[in-house]
Amino acid sequence: MGFDGGLFFPPRSAPLRLAGFRFLSTFRASGPGGARYAGKQARMSATPQNFPRADHPHVNPWIVAISVMCCTFMEVLDTTVVNVSLPHIAGNLSATIDEATWVLTSYLVANAVILPITGWLSNHFGRKRLLMFSVVGFTASSFLCGAAPTLPLLILFRLLQGACGGSLAPLSQAVLLEAFPAEARGKAMGFWGLGIVVAPVLGPVLGGWLTDSYSWRWVFYINLPVGILSIFMVQMFVFDPPYIRRSGAAVDWWGIGMLAVWIGALQIAFDKGQELDWFSSRTIVALVAIAIVFLIAFLVRELMAEHPVMNLNVFRLRSYSAGVFLMTTLGFVLYGSIVLLPIWLQTLLGYPATTTGFTMAPRGLGSMIGMPLVGIFVSRFDPRKVLAGGLLLGAASTWRLAQLNLDAGFWDLFWPQAIQGFGLGMVFVPLTTIAMNPVPREQMGNATSIYNLMRNLGGSVGIAIIAMLNTRYQQKYTAILGSDVTATNPEAAQRLSAMRSLFLGMGSGQPLADQRAYASIFGVVQRQAAMRAFVDLFQLLTLVFLLMIPLTLIMRKPKGGASRPGAAGH
Repeated sequence: MGFDGGLFFPPRSAPLRLAGFRFLSTFRASGPGGARYAGKQARMSATPQNFPRADHPHVNPWIVAISVMCCTFMEVLDTTVVNVSLPHIAGNLSATIDEATWVLTSYLVANAVILPITGWLSNHFGRKRLLMFSVVGFTASSFLCGAAPTLPLLILFRLLQGACGGSLAPLSQAVLLEAFPAEARGKAMGFWGLGIVVAPVLGPVLGGWLTDSYSWRWVFYINLPVGILSIFMVQMFVFDPPYIRRSGAAVDWWGIGMLAVWIGALQIAFDKGQELDWFSSRTIVALVAIAIVFLIAFLVRELMAEHPVMNLNVFRLRSYSAGVFLMTTLGFVLYGSIVLLPIWLQTLLGYPATTTGFTMAPRGLGSMIGMPLVGIFVSRFDPRKVLAGGLLLGAASTWRLAQLNLDAGFWDLFWPQAIQGFGLGMVFVPLTTIAMNPVPREQMGNATSIYNLMRNLGGSVGIAIIAMLNTRYQQKYTAILGSDVTATNPEAAQRLSAMRSLFLGMGSGQPLADQRAYASIFGVVQRQAAMRAFVDLFQLLTLVFLLMIPLTLIMRKPKGGASRPGAAGH
């Protein structure tokens, strides 16, 4: 890794340094003790830690971090920025809300299919070439999405956008983990984590403001300046490590095909399950069955293939396996709470979309403050302790949210979310550092692909389960609370009489006043049932946070300082 006092060395200086190194090696080998020195050099050159360095400028790793951070933030932002624009998209393109949800589903499916094969694609085509293709494709498809005249074309362009964006997160993570030395990876992951954690929170805020102030099309056009800047910076400052060489091995087409089928079927089932009432729908049953069958076939294929598209041997590393499981669970909690809180704010407190987005901003603010600080803590303290502390903060924040009621104000929501954002920073940075520490650099692209895939799948599971449980809990508590609203209940009878008198005084006739009074009482029951359902769900998320803490004991303390095999400069 070369800082060397400036942004980068001029390209022509690399041969001079190499020639000087060769001259110094020859001089030492010919002097006293030369045989011992030559033998040491031969042994070093035989190890995988001494790949021949690429003939390219030595770029400051923070410039590399900014280069890949731009495109990653843009891609992750697009997973949530469109959510609040769906009613406007449906109305403008003469479609129903259910039809418009395919704008989300198509992006997530294409994104999920590309994610796990990013490591293979980067080895086959070259990491920089794949990164450039992805950024250019994502930027171009964003423009096409904004210009789409019909819903089918918009869905098609969102498929292209998701396919091009699927490789951006794992590629950028792999580039950062290799650009920084082991002892500085905590700071690198703190910076990278800002995009992964803050972007989903910022998405609804930015999407609501752009839609209300301009048009839903600007939700896509906003990517153009960021994409163009990313293209320029990646071209200038990102380079392939020398060990990435195009392999002449046969392409695992069977593995790619089975992977696409099971991930696509599973993602569609998660996205459409609530709408189709889950397993009461034959479509959902068929999709889940297809996903299970092809998943089993895919695992068997990859374990037996000579050149698999996804190398599962990386799960033999204990810290990595535990880290992937924790990241999957963290995706469940993060995306589940991101979905849950806006529903509560809009349906029970009556907040409009833009106000809801700004009310959720403290979580992103907490992450922005916490992640850079945590990046420093990780290099000074045991990352496992920092991780456990972050999980405790996450549990405390969701427990505090479970104590809220229908009279909650802005500051009642501000502090639990800010604490949760800071806690997520304390979780994300050390978790990534611990999980990726034992992974050889030659396997970094494959490992980050699987890591990000499981985070996304965990988020899909979280969104699906939270939405399902929210509906079920509201039905349950509506039945429980409604059973007490009877004519024999003095308090219920008194409230009903008061509401009837109110509507009579407003000029309604007796039959209409009775009808409106019953509807009003039932509305109160529904609001209280919905509030009780949200309390139960936040308590569930608290339990999930607490259950993750013992898993930190399985992970090994990361080793800093020493370079992993296959070190390469950027």
